[in-house]
Amino acid sequence: MGRILIVGEDAIRAGQCTDVYFQRVVEVMEKDGVNPEVTMEVTAAVLPDPWGVFCGLADVVELLEGVPVNVEAMPEGSIIHQNEPVLRISGRYRDFAVYETAILGFLCHASGVASAAAHIRLAAQDRPVYSFGSRRQHPAIAAMVERAAWIGGVDGVSNTCAPEGIPLAGTMPHAFVMCYPGTEEAWSAFARGAGPEVPRIMLADTFADEKMEAVRAAACGAKAVRLDTPRSRRGNMRAIIEEVRWELDIHGYPDVKIFLSGGLTRADVAAYRDIVDAFGVGGAIANAPVIDFAMDIVEVEGKPIAKRGKRSGVKQVYEMPDGRRVTLPLAAPAPEDTVPLLVPFIRNGTVVARPEMDDARERVLSRLSGLADA
Repeated sequence: MGRILIVGEDAIRAGQCTDVYFQRVVEVMEKDGVNPEVTMEVTAAVLPDPWGVFCGLADVVELLEGVPVNVEAMPEGSIIHQNEPVLRISGRYRDFAVYETAILGFLCHASGVASAAAHIRLAAQDRPVYSFGSRRQHPAIAAMVERAAWIGGVDGVSNTCAPEGIPLAGTMPHAFVMCYPGTEEAWSAFARGAGPEVPRIMLADTFADEKMEAVRAAACGAKAVRLDTPRSRRGNMRAIIEEVRWELDIHGYPDVKIFLSGGLTRADVAAYRDIVDAFGVGGAIANAPVIDFAMDIVEVEGKPIAKRGKRSGVKQVYEMPDGRRVTLPLAAPAPEDTVPLLVPFIRNGTVVARPEMDDARERVLSRLSGLADA
């Protein structure tokens, strides 16, 4: 390891980032010559919400490329429900046992972030939402967090290490304002000095009342004002926003928009979407509850088997034309007019399909309107 405590990609690929008991049992099985052909399925017995978003598959495919296994999965960006198999791996157990920790880590974390982003995107309706939460996570995983948030439906992200193709968004920190003799000097400097592609969004709550700073920022060229008022000082946040809107309008700035950030929850987004023009959401996305996936054997040497609490046998999830789903044994006939949701990604170690980030995002966005009441 280097001086900053992170696990490198080479160690993950080598199976060195794993729970120690996987290493121990592989050693025992090698001594005994035991290495059965198994199929394992990834499922979530519970979800934080009635539905979630499947994410992290791209990293699983990268990890298992070249490993002698078959992988079938729901495409990234698929809407998922509890107890549905979202991914299955078939191969000799010892060949991939040490990767279980990393596989679940990839899927649990990314799916949690993408799911939270999708629910907030739905709550915001037509208002833009931006991921501002990378400072709430270890910087080593910033790219993963922003990718998952983008797949979940945010309109842009703040971290400069986000994957290529994701729009970057940000305004200014309070520290910037405080480095100038006064707020007007800071706002004017930003209006003069920021690149032409940077929206003139001015932070309007550093020292004075939000509504007064908003009007003064508008006079300095703000196209939008950002309210990032700490939760401890908000009081009636809706009243604050309404006052800001009133003062901007009455002073001749009806086109100046209001951007809200600072500890926002999904409930906040739903509550203020009628009077706020855009949202910057941090911890509610970046610190989202993980999807608690488990990875379990369902077949050994072609015979159905499962531990207590799990259903044995390899399965397929079918979607009906009306969106309803049914999970059946893989060997059972597919119901008429249904689509099988688990599709091949790796065959005998060779990648046959790679998840694409923007395809996954479109998959989520295309389904959100139908999930408004779910």
